[in-house]
Amino acid sequence: MDDRKQDDTQRHEQAAPNVRARIRESFERQGLMRHLGARLAHIGPGRVHIVLPARPEVTQQHGYFHAGATSAIADSAGGYAAFTLFPDDSSVLTVEYKINLLAPAEGDHIEAVGTVLKSGRTLTVCNLEVFGVRGEERRLVAAGQQTLICLPGRPDQ
Repeated sequence: MDDRKQDDTQRHEQAAPNVRARIRESFERQGLMRHLGARLAHIGPGRVHIVLPARPEVTQQHGYFHAGATSAIADSAGGYAAFTLFPDDSSVLTVEYKINLLAPAEGDHIEAVGTVLKSGRTLTVCNLEVFGVRGEERRLVAAGQQTLICLPGRPDQ
């Protein structure tokens, strides 16, 4: 299977219903995501998409999405991508992440995609991408990498 077909398959594959419920319940408890107006768009095994609609409250002085909002949804997308692969009785925390802002983030919304690169017993590494979306056009505006830790025996509640 070529990389594009594999990426399309991974993009549309849904996580198990119990995993999707666990991710949604955790996401709903995040005050920052609620404050920003972000929403989960896709929950797959090792892959999560978060969408943030354009509105004045999430922009900077030039009208672009603020780097803080961009990186916040990227961090959460990667964290939840990792969390899809963690045991039910665990929780997730970000250890570190780096994000490169590649272009001004603009569009009808931005979409962060977190994808697990390597899931380990303790540490997991994710790829982060953020796209500016206007209509059918998607433009990569930020890219990064993240390391997360699995906290076993500490349910996410």
